[in-house]
Amino acid sequence: MTAVKAYKGIGMNGVVAKWYATNASKRMDQFRLWAERAAQLASGNEILEIAPGPGYFSIELAKRGAYNITGLDISKTFVEIGRKNAAEANAVVDFQHGNSSQMPFPDKRFDFVFCSSAFKNFTEPVAALREMHRVLKPGGRALIFDLRKDASRQDIESAVESSGVNRLNKALTRVIFRTMLLKRAYTKNQIERFVSQTAFRSFNIEEQSIALEILLTN
Repeated sequence: MTAVKAYKGIGMNGVVAKWYATNASKRMDQFRLWAERAAQLASGNEILEIAPGPGYFSIELAKRGAYNITGLDISKTFVEIGRKNAAEANAVVDFQHGNSSQMPFPDKRFDFVFCSSAFKNFTEPVAALREMHRVLKPGGRALIFDLRKDASRQDIESAVESSGVNRLNKALTRVIFRTMLLKRAYTKNQIERFVSQTAFRSFNIEEQSIALEILLTN
């Protein structure tokens, strides 16, 4: 398994980013669930969300505690959308522009790193994992959610049907799954090989219906 993908990961920008933000807003229950889970972190913790997109998770988490939250996205449009959404929600999140494989942060800054639905798109997945390790404090954790490459067609169809978007966007989502997302995604074994090339002290990977939940401990 190569540590660098053939294509270059370019963030969604412009109209495409705005389309994604609109459809992602239909999944607010999922972002709130993740935020409730992360809200068990101690007050004052430094938290990084990588590829936050419209920023829904970070904003929901900011509502739940006195955390220092940073969002890093390769898309300038998403940085703008995240800042706008945070201001409208009266939530304090520092959205910044940057690359997951070359983060603009010092060593051992964060207590917790979160990434959802984006890891499969990173051009340099191993470099991104090594950067997560670098910016985490000793004992810090990273939690990644992403699509399973071996998710069944039936499970994907169920996910699309329950997405809450209209019929046209459901049809478009099916095409995106088939032509893009599944091709970029990884299996559990592939993720294990990536993690084995990093200095994380331990990890656990759980297979869900269409997703992998990856917990890494520094």
